[in-house]
This record gives sequence, structure tokens and C-alpha cells, in this order.
Amino acid sequence: MANKLRLGIPKGSLQDATIALFKRAGWNIYADGRSYFPSIDDVEIECMLIRAQEMARYVDHGVLDAGLTGIDWVVESGLDVASVTSLTYAKQSRRKVRWVLAVPESSGFEKAEDLEGKIIATELVEVSKRYFAEKGVNVKVEFSWGATEVKPPMLADAIVEVTETGSSLKANHLKIIDTVMESETRLIASKSALADDWKREKIESIALMLRGAIDAQSQVGLMLNVKRDNLDAVLAVLPALNSPTISQLSDSEWVAVNTIVEERTAREVIPRLKAAKATGIVEYPLNKVVL
Repeated sequence: MANKLRLGIPKGSLQDATIALFKRAGWNIYADGRSYFPSIDDVEIECMLIRAQEMARYVDHGVLDAGLTGIDWVVESGLDVASVTSLTYAKQSRRKVRWVLAVPESSGFEKAEDLEGKIIATELVEVSKRYFAEKGVNVKVEFSWGATEVKPPMLADAIVEVTETGSSLKANHLKIIDTVMESETRLIASKSALADDWKREKIESIALMLRGAIDAQSQVGLMLNVKRDNLDAVLAVLPALNSPTISQLSDSEWVAVNTIVEERTAREVIPRLKAAKATGIVEYPLNKVVL
């Protein structure tokens, strides 16, 4: 029987972003919306759609060898699974998300201690209980099945809710008074899978390519030509990831320079390169950056 890696893909808000990340990493995953077993163009991988909240349980139980989920749900589960690599992406952005303590804008609550004896609604029950316990604040933490933002003030006094931008909280007239925890997506694996040489190598290869795709999102490549007399001035401009690659052109007085820069800096770097007498400057996107 051929080796197979059973991989969990998070169903729900992270699903589309995860499939897009795998595509950038070199794998095409096809989910038709009806099946919980999407196909993938790798005969060594079997995919299954699992809610992020349940991923750690099925990895821990050995139903899955590995899966992608938020570290928040791993902590919430209390299960002992291995975190292979961090992958900072979310539904809308490439930033970490926050679980925040939020209260109605008109409530008068300004800090966690003000909520003594109150009701807190959240999906992240165990983490929230520990948060208040560490502060010595006695509250009643209730599990929320969704639409948590609409529960204060009638159904709860405050909520612990995940947010990327805070816009949904503001739209429901809630204000953030503290951050309970930050979270990001992780590739997790069972200890039994990592004890298997083939599965460990496959998981590490997936981690390498996903990490490379994540790192490439914020960077671009630059190619340019410059006379040797002006090379030092050009190199002084470049905030290179590593030393730039310099290649001799057919004209011995000229060289080609190839490097990687942060995308957000390219708009400032390119005019300075032009001023340093670089020519033929080309900016190009990157699929993966593997360090």
C-alpha cells in the first residue's frame, strides 16, 4: 500500500485562504462545496475538511496526521499536538488575529476587573476562564454558538471575540478593553506521525513550501543593470535579504544585479536605484522564498 498523509484543511472562514496558500506553495486542492474530502494533485496526500475548532482533537486522536488550525484552538483544546510551523494568514489579511475582551460602548466598563460577577459570552471558553482566573475576577463564562457580537447587553455583559480589524465590533457598538490572546494559523501534527520517517519528511516538506509561500507574499524580486563604476552606489541602496547576486554581462563594464526586497519598500528603492544610475530595473513577484 502506498504511503498516504492524512491532512486536515480548515473548513469555514480559513478554507479559501488555506486553499489559495497551498496553490501558491505548489498544490492544487479542489473543493466542490458538497464533499468533505477535497481532491489534491498529490497522490501522497488525502485531504479532509475539518472545522478549525476540532482540528487538534482529530490530529491528537490519530484520525489525521497533520492539519492547519489556529493556535487559539490548540490552546483551547488543551491537547498535546506538535506545532510544525507558524503560518501568519487569516481570512482577510496576513496579520495575526486577536481574541479581545469587548463591552458595550455605553456600559461604563473600562477593564476586566469591572466585570466582577458578570456574564461573558465566547467560543473560547477555557482560555477565557483562565484569563479571568489569572486576574482574580469572578465571572460566568458561557459558550456562544455564534453571532457573539450581538449578545451584549441583553444576553451577556461582555464578550471575548476574535477580530482582524475590529470593524464588526464597532458596527455593533462594542469597544475593546483588553486583548486576551493573539493567534495565528499553525501546521500541527500528531506525535505518532512525526515518529514515522516518511510522514515526518512529507510534513516537513509541506511546511517548507507553505512557509516559503507565506514569506514570498511580502517580498518582490528586483533585477537591474549597472556599470561597474556605479555598482557600489547601487549596492548601498539595496536592503537585501542576503547579498545580491551579481553577474557579469557581455560588456565587461556592466553587471546585472538580482535581489529581493520587501514589497512595501520597492516604491522608495526603485527611484533611488535610478538615481544611482541603475538601468533596466525590473520588479517581479515571487511565489516562494525558502531560506
